[in-house]
Amino acid sequence: MNSESLERLESEVRTYSRSFPVVFTRARGATLTDENGKEYIDFLAGAGTLNYGHNNPKLKKALLDYIMDDGITHGLDMWTSAKRDFLETLEQLIFKPRGLDYKVQFCGPTGTNAIEAALRIARNATGRTNVISFTNAFHGVTLGALAATANSKFRHAAAMPTQGVSFLPYCGYMDGDSSSLAYLEKTLTDNSSGVDYPAAILLETVQGEGGINVASIPWLQGIQKICKKHGILLIVDDIQSGCGRTGKYFSFEHAGIDPDIVTTSKSLSGYGLPFAAVFMKRELDQWKPGEYNGTFRGNNLAFVTSTVAMREYWNNDDLAKEVTRKGTVVEYRFKQLARLFQDVGIDASERGRGLMRGLDILDGDLADEIVAECFENGLVIETCGHAGQVVKCLCPLLITDDELNRGLDILERAVNVNLDKIRAQQSKKSA
Repeated sequence: MNSESLERLESEVRTYSRSFPVVFTRARGATLTDENGKEYIDFLAGAGTLNYGHNNPKLKKALLDYIMDDGITHGLDMWTSAKRDFLETLEQLIFKPRGLDYKVQFCGPTGTNAIEAALRIARNATGRTNVISFTNAFHGVTLGALAATANSKFRHAAAMPTQGVSFLPYCGYMDGDSSSLAYLEKTLTDNSSGVDYPAAILLETVQGEGGINVASIPWLQGIQKICKKHGILLIVDDIQSGCGRTGKYFSFEHAGIDPDIVTTSKSLSGYGLPFAAVFMKRELDQWKPGEYNGTFRGNNLAFVTSTVAMREYWNNDDLAKEVTRKGTVVEYRFKQLARLFQDVGIDASERGRGLMRGLDILDGDLADEIVAECFENGLVIETCGHAGQVVKCLCPLLITDDELNRGLDILERAVNVNLDKIRAQQSKKSA
């Protein structure tokens, strides 16, 4: 492997190439191939960007046809046939069946752009500036989104104070669901709480980077009830947990809630192309022309692949059912692995929803060793959580049962290798 020029020229800020130090050349479905021909099962999927797998053939064909026909690649926010097809398909297959009536804002190519736009929409619509976010939240690393991100590692890297956001306990951060809801209600009604009355509450229904922390259905419903009671807008960050990842197209569907604003990106294009959008209730669309602009508002190539993804995979509930089924397989295997850790005195646990799953082993260094062992044996998988202590499964939703089980087998072997080391250390101490 020749990585000399890569290491010499690329910034030290890089992360994934440190965990997976090979040069990848090809990918298809749930398989990555490096330049030496070694194949890896992919449980990372572009950090949730490749829900339909690498180089999905149906999406690829549509994209190649569009390019070969000299379709518009870049058009600022001008109208194009690709944009019209996307919006009409989104309305017919996604919004209408779910009883949603949203306007769509194309805000830039990444999830953090969507968060920035959503925050400004809420502040402009309400005339208030404060936003409530939650412990362990991750919403992006541009300054507005970073202000709503809890992890100090990211916040300190801003090199300046962030502002405009108050943090409250997420579901399960304190004892039980109701305690954090009661605390939120008390904070909003107590003039001495020190929390300025918010324009919006911003949340992830499943905190991805925060450690696969799953908000309960009653908690999510309670948050929306509080928002409606107090005239506060509810923003759901569906960037990692959306586009089918949890077993529904939108992660908030499980709770039957209807957010005022939804941010989406990652797998929105379906093909790994940069693409982000904000969905907002119609009365919130109060922008004057050009107030929020950007050179890359919408990506026509992504319009094409996203449209095909919706037509192929969301014209019925077959994929949703498959995600739920495969999710139960990962859940079962992760629970088995958690018990293995418990046998050596580590209080590990499994959690997640759909195919967004985590195995919390409480020790970031140990999790890194397991990830490294997995990679040596042909599995790409990452960690998350405040200390990197959660091994996270974000495999493509279309992964085959054979690929899924082979990947889980590699993870199980990696766990057992490290547990053998722990047992040996424990035996030495007790001798």
